[in-house]
Amino acid sequence: MTVVVARVDDRLGEFALRTLDPDADAALLHQWVTHPKAAFWLMQDADLTRVAEEYQRIAAHPHHDAYLGLWRGSPAFLAERYDPAHVELVGLYDHQPGDVGMHFLCAPVGTPVHGFTRAVLTTVMAWLFADPTTRRVVVEPDVRNTAVHALNAAVGFEVVGPIAKPEKDALLSVCTRAQFEAAVNSTAVDSAATTRIEGAPA
Repeated sequence: MTVVVARVDDRLGEFALRTLDPDADAALLHQWVTHPKAAFWLMQDADLTRVAEEYQRIAAHPHHDAYLGLWRGSPAFLAERYDPAHVELVGLYDHQPGDVGMHFLCAPVGTPVHGFTRAVLTTVMAWLFADPTTRRVVVEPDVRNTAVHALNAAVGFEVVGPIAKPEKDALLSVCTRAQFEAAVNSTAVDSAATTRIEGAPA
């Protein structure tokens, strides 16, 4: 398994992303995606086999991949990257060259850590923009997921508007490289963080 990005937050320490093993990581992912706090992930009723099959499917897909996120060396979040010209948003928005789609999910915890989810999202965004061909990051969270809308806005996303997907009503939002950099540099915590890319995104 390969670490593809590591980012050190001056308050919360090191965050990293590594390649995901659909079989070895399935039990852990099953705990995360079926937790009540992950309702918007739409896998509440999935059994272990279905979770493993879903991430095997993603691993084999030419336009979709998934990574396990680490905090201080321990699994703590999940990130997915996809090409919206081929996955999720085909025909649903005005696609532009350099668009990259993204999903992220933080592991459920008993005691939330202040600023943790934003640090995770910042790490994922920094990883995506480390690829020079990425011009915009595109997301389509459920319209009811107000918590993630606020987080997206905090890292530079601009709302395009609601779209109807087969599985949900989504709020399409986009973030350019310049918008992300401006949002990150506007906060003392994030501007003090450093990002180290271990290898080009696979």
